[in-house]
Amino acid sequence: MGFLEDKARARLFYKYLSRIYDRINPYVWTETMRDDAIDRFDVDDDDRVLDVGCGTGFATQALVERTDDVYGLDQSPHQLERALAKLGDDDRVEFHLGDAERLPYETDSFDAVWSSGSIEYWPEPVRTLREMRRVCKPGGTVLVVGPNEPKSRIGKALADAIMLFYGAAEADRMFEAAGYESVEHWTDGPSHKPDVAVISMAQVPE
Repeated sequence: MGFLEDKARARLFYKYLSRIYDRINPYVWTETMRDDAIDRFDVDDDDRVLDVGCGTGFATQALVERTDDVYGLDQSPHQLERALAKLGDDDRVEFHLGDAERLPYETDSFDAVWSSGSIEYWPEPVRTLREMRRVCKPGGTVLVVGPNEPKSRIGKALADAIMLFYGAAEADRMFEAAGYESVEHWTDGPSHKPDVAVISMAQVPE
């Protein structure tokens, strides 16, 4: 388990990172990447969508352009403060402080579930993927964006010491263990690192 795959350490980390998060985030997770993934996510305007690990609301801002019923959840009060500053007056969005491993929502309560830039901090990714499947309606879509594993052995060892990095094979294993079907994966990234992110999209079994 990486250093930041600990909830207390991750909260402390984001207490300080939240101050500059929106300035550094575009170097690895750009608006184009986000919008391309949301296009494939393909939510309808009447869908109820959950953004797990919403952070400062970077993806939430784009999701509310596709539907009028978006929920954002994050374990960091400091990240949520930033999200509320951007979207707190928007009645299409509702934010909650909470744990991705124990989502505070009823079973089958969302049409689609999104998560970007969060899985790398989950101590038990399969458990969280199961929770996302639980709250998503049968036939609904779950999309997760995470950091692609480095290609070199040294780079992978250094990355894994910090947090979770994984490729398509590991994503397959996690999604299968969490009970998903019809999983597809692709990579994306900014021009200087076009495969920095691995994106997985799955359907919740009917």
